[in-house]
Amino acid sequence: MNDQRRKQYLMLCDRPIVGHTLLAIQSCNLIKRIILVVPAQDLDFCRQKILIPLKLYDQVQLVAGGEERQDSVFNGLQSIDDKEGLVVIHDGVRPFVKASQLVGCINEARETGACILGMPAFETVKQEDGSGCIAKTLDRTNLWLVQTPQVFQYKIISQAHRKARENGFKASDDAVLVERLGYKVKIIRGAANNIKITTPEDLRMGEAILRSRIP
Repeated sequence: MNDQRRKQYLMLCDRPIVGHTLLAIQSCNLIKRIILVVPAQDLDFCRQKILIPLKLYDQVQLVAGGEERQDSVFNGLQSIDDKEGLVVIHDGVRPFVKASQLVGCINEARETGACILGMPAFETVKQEDGSGCIAKTLDRTNLWLVQTPQVFQYKIISQAHRKARENGFKASDDAVLVERLGYKVKIIRGAANNIKITTPEDLRMGEAILRSRIP
């Protein structure tokens, strides 16, 4: 991002990116509790600069994260008291998720135990051989680009994370941890504007999306 600040705290128009994300999550009436996992040294900053200005101080629980994303999700899971419910895992830098998308994933996970959001691959997908040359062109018919939220029954996702920790297994998303235990994971269609803001170009795109929503 060419910025010393963590990307989730960068301003997206009128508030930090993660602030937009929290408000988007809060807009879904099926969400009963929000846990924001951040680096331990950022807890007070998030409380003072994000939760209090957004009037979310009483609605969001702050939890200290770990060294990597997977460790942070595990810490968040450990803080949950309701072991019979569903867990919605979402990237703090995906601020444009819609309540309807959350509802769709939650309802599917109630039936199947696991559901994630994604988009079908519309462009040609090629596999590179490690030296910068094309090894082969993949059939994109059943290929999806994964997004969040990812929703799981608590028992399933907690088991998946415990097994991963025991085996020293690392993955780029939580669904992989569930898949490796043999569980089926449903995928439903998300939206092209449910972007993950990780580059300056993404930030500019996010500003454009936000401005287009302002009446």
